[in-house]
Amino acid sequence: MLVRIISSLVLFPILFALVYYGGLPLKIGTIFVSIIGMYEFYKAICKKIMPIHYLGFVFTIIYLLVLDTPYFKISDLILCIFLLASLIFMVFNYKKINIFDVALTFFGVCYIPLMFSTVYLTRELNYGQYTVWLPFICAWACDTGAYFTGITFGKHKLTPQLSPKKTIEGAIGGILFSAVFCGLYGVFMANRQTNIEHIFNNGTIAIISFVFLGIIGAIFAQFGDLTASATKRRFNIKDYGNLIPGHGGILDRFDSVIFTAGICYVLLKVIEIYNITL
Repeated sequence: MLVRIISSLVLFPILFALVYYGGLPLKIGTIFVSIIGMYEFYKAICKKIMPIHYLGFVFTIIYLLVLDTPYFKISDLILCIFLLASLIFMVFNYKKINIFDVALTFFGVCYIPLMFSTVYLTRELNYGQYTVWLPFICAWACDTGAYFTGITFGKHKLTPQLSPKKTIEGAIGGILFSAVFCGLYGVFMANRQTNIEHIFNNGTIAIISFVFLGIIGAIFAQFGDLTASATKRRFNIKDYGNLIPGHGGILDRFDSVIFTAGICYVLLKVIEIYNITL
């Protein structure tokens, strides 16, 4: 536990600075984290880095570099080119590479850098300097709430085959913690007169919307955690890596964040485009 706390104390200021400043520093941080996460993912499943995986690394860098630029409009085209390049690579290396390797490489790009990129994209939305913190609040409040509620009240197993220690009571506690902390964050933002209520038409609706996002985010955070657990059990590994002492690898620490970041970005983008009041 002490090692986990020390690692968190070292990493948090770096994460805070990247997200706070946004722009190029956050984009570079997203590329760095995505490449490491993909390396952990490919290594965990294939036990080694295969030649086709390098195509995934290259196209990940290309995709993330064009985020929030005029070229980002051709992001779908970039993915199509990547898929075609992977299939052509398979043809020239058919003795070592098969269609499953192509599928895994393509999935790795969709699962990790595309999901991580939503943190950057959320930061670039209107009032993104405030809403970008929601995925982290959702994920980490949910993790904390689920842990303490589970050890205190947990009796009914949630998914005993995937994660024996998780309970239904813990899952509910995680959702409640996330809703409360996101609501408190909404109150804090409203009191700071950040004008964030313009996204939701008024301050009261903004706070209620933050609570709603906290609930949805917590549900997805738990699916993110269970997705990682299912993958690790399938391939009989404890952690994706050992980069972060006490936590494991990048994917072990951010498995829930990438899910909450994705759903928060989708909801906030819909609100921004259609001016929907939650």
